[in-house]
Amino acid sequence: MTAELTPDESAAIERFRTLLRFRTESPPEAADTNWAEFEAFRAAVAELYPALSAALELELVDGHSMVFRWPGRAEGEPAVLMAHYDVVPASDEGWVYPPFAAEMVGTGADRTIWSRGTLDDKGALVTILEAVERRVAAGFVPEHEVLLCFGHNEEVFGSGADEIVRVLGERGVRPRFVLDEGGAVVRGVFPGVEQPIAVVGVSEKGIMTVELVVEQAGGHASTPPAMTATARLARAIDRIRRNPFPVSLSETNREMVRTLGAHASGPIRWAADNLDKTGGILARVFGQLGDETSAMVRTTAAVTMLSGSMAANALAERATATVNVRIAVGSSVAETITHLTRAVRDDQVRIVVVEANEPSPTSPTHGPAWELLSRTIEETFADTIVTPYIMLGASDARKYTRISEHVYRFSPFDMSGDERATLHAVNERIRVSTYLRGITFYEALIGGL
Repeated sequence: MTAELTPDESAAIERFRTLLRFRTESPPEAADTNWAEFEAFRAAVAELYPALSAALELELVDGHSMVFRWPGRAEGEPAVLMAHYDVVPASDEGWVYPPFAAEMVGTGADRTIWSRGTLDDKGALVTILEAVERRVAAGFVPEHEVLLCFGHNEEVFGSGADEIVRVLGERGVRPRFVLDEGGAVVRGVFPGVEQPIAVVGVSEKGIMTVELVVEQAGGHASTPPAMTATARLARAIDRIRRNPFPVSLSETNREMVRTLGAHASGPIRWAADNLDKTGGILARVFGQLGDETSAMVRTTAAVTMLSGSMAANALAERATATVNVRIAVGSSVAETITHLTRAVRDDQVRIVVVEANEPSPTSPTHGPAWELLSRTIEETFADTIVTPYIMLGASDARKYTRISEHVYRFSPFDMSGDERATLHAVNERIRVSTYLRGITFYEALIGGL
């Protein structure tokens, strides 16, 4: 990107900043949601994108999720471009700039927009809007129907996406291509590979919420028993920590290693070329390299919430821990519960499954849908290696596997490690050059749909 912005680029940036300022936050309790902000966001979309609004039919699903229908020139199954416009709640604390001010700072290649939602996921949503607006204004009509599906509560498990899929399924819609957020263009994540890597999610880990519950007699804290409820709970938590889930390379992991290993040198390349011999060793190496690589090859369990007594001087009669579990592709909910039970090995600690979803099906890495996506990435991001991977988080995309076999997860943004670390955290931001390239990506992708 040049130091100076063109008028079109400046206008696209200002539209993005306008939409970022709406506090479309998804709090844990739906009753606390400020729905006026969501309504104002939708009204702003209609105003900011007049060509899109005139050419595409808008349907509201589940009250707030948006589905835009873009008719094609011929009959055929549609393509779906997804995003969500709700964001993780944010307070001003810890932010360099207020989280909903959408401040733009810096110059040239360092020009950056700081705001909640820049990366997750208004960045993808607005780049789609910009690309469609440009295509419509230029008179373009896709060969087959295109649906823009924008969820309103992805951050709290996505009833909007569920309802969209239900509606489309009842209408007999079987999308030939679905693209949601997920992967990105990254560097330095695979040993021996210096080129940028575009990781495209072809599946995602299952997600399960488990409670560890200990119930026993309470009493005054001045006369505690040898094993209190909280001590028993703490021991169970530590046993889970000290008994990690086994590592293994899924078929997608193996394809990723082969793809990236072809661009590496020395031992890494040899290991990738001989996975039948080295697969087990590589899985163990990945399990020790770092948090991200470890999560790629095993089920993970993280304790996220704790509760105990209601008073400082009273023993807890009920102590609980909430465990967030991400189930590896190739494993299952049942296997995960078995592992946790064996790790805890205490009949007085109940393992209660609050919610559970199996890992999603794996989409193919061949055929027209994959080839279009790969080609568009390679054309947009020079010298980038495209590889499939298993998405570690959960997205609305997993819902669409009920109606499509070609569901992919990729955000067309090149992200540094520092930028990825701001997802769901303070100081979320996106470089302006990254945002503008995202528009270019979607323009090219739409041209091939």
